[in-house]
Amino acid sequence: MSINEERFANFDMNLIVVFMLLYQERNVSRTAKLLRVGQPAVSASLVRLRRQFEDPLFTRCRWGIVPTDRAEEIVAELMPAISKIESVLCPKG
Repeated sequence: MSINEERFANFDMNLIVVFMLLYQERNVSRTAKLLRVGQPAVSASLVRLRRQFEDPLFTRCRWGIVPTDRAEEIVAELMPAISKIESVLCPKG
C-alpha cells in the first residue's frame, strides 16, 4: 500500500479538521472557539474548502450553517477514516 503524494501536495489536511468541526457545530464562531483561532481564520479555511471541493459546502441560516448535499457526502466518506485515525492516535487501554 502506498500514498499518492501528488494528491496531498496541494491540500492542507488541517482543512479536514475544520470541515468536520464545521459540520459538527453548524456554526463558524463555535468552530473557531474549539480550534482556538479567530472566526476569520475559520472563514478563510471554508473559502479554501469550497474551492477545493467546488461546492459551497454550507449555506447560512438563521441559527448558523447547514451542510449541502455534497458536504453530507464528504462527511459520509470521511467519518470511517477519521474514526480510524482517532483510534490510532488515542488507543484505548
